[in-house]
Amino acid sequence: MIDALDGLTTFLAVGRCKSFTAAAAALGVTPTAVSQKIKLLERRYGVVLFQRTTRRVALTEPGESLYQRLQPAIADVEGALAALGDYRGRPSGNLRITAPRMSGAWLLAPLVAQMREAYPELSIEVSLDDAFVDLVAAGFDAGIRLGDAVEKDMVRVPITSDSSWSIVGSPAYLAKAGRPRAPEDLVRHRAIRQRLIASGTVYRWELERRGKTITVDVPGGIVVDDIALMVALACAGSGLAYVPDQAIERDLAEGRLERVLEAFITKGPGFYLYFPARTQEQPKLRALIESVTSARGQKAKRRSGRTGASGGEGP
Repeated sequence: MIDALDGLTTFLAVGRCKSFTAAAAALGVTPTAVSQKIKLLERRYGVVLFQRTTRRVALTEPGESLYQRLQPAIADVEGALAALGDYRGRPSGNLRITAPRMSGAWLLAPLVAQMREAYPELSIEVSLDDAFVDLVAAGFDAGIRLGDAVEKDMVRVPITSDSSWSIVGSPAYLAKAGRPRAPEDLVRHRAIRQRLIASGTVYRWELERRGKTITVDVPGGIVVDDIALMVALACAGSGLAYVPDQAIERDLAEGRLERVLEAFITKGPGFYLYFPARTQEQPKLRALIESVTSARGQKAKRRSGRTGASGGEGP
């Protein structure tokens, strides 16, 4: 196939230049090489493509027909091959990312906005799915998951530090049911429970007491598989919910939710960007890695600045 394309490129050069010698000069080969390739084409397809005289070279009728049809087609092929060079340089093409639904608004939205601003030629597609996703089989370039859910053979880049979760309820619910003071009190409360899509099981709340992890099977008549819905139900007074802090920042600040049992909450694994090792040199993936690393560094600086400001005023 490559030989055929090479011969067709030579044919187009002769048809354009109306001269074997001029075509050879344009292609950077000898006139003999050009002549041999044209003869090979003519033998292969059983037609004469050029009328040759000592003074001029002209296309025959089948040669003219082939020339008119080939010219735009070969131009498209050459353009497609030239475009491959773009993938070696600046980030371009389509970047496909899979991530859990709870990471969409607070983590992915600013990251995607930052990348679109920095790399306008890069198209970004995000799929939010809490189930396990095989990156290669599903055609994704990278994924975002909590650290303990990332396959061991993937390259991992940290996005966040350990994740923080909270048990929350609405002021109205807590006023009616009372505030739990210890994990044992949870048996007298209603929980908005989460079904884990990856395993299909209902999550048993993990708490910590004196350095040891304890699990509590909190009763409740509501089971959902979406963090945003859990938060909305908690705000509506349907019970207590155990959710990531990023999902409730505004509700806490505006008084729709209140934390309980803060002394018993354990840290969870942070979010990681992950991808197959063989793809990390692609410009679009390098751009994603750099964006994640940059965002993490900026967050660390902001935290350091807040710590320094609060610690700078002593007695």
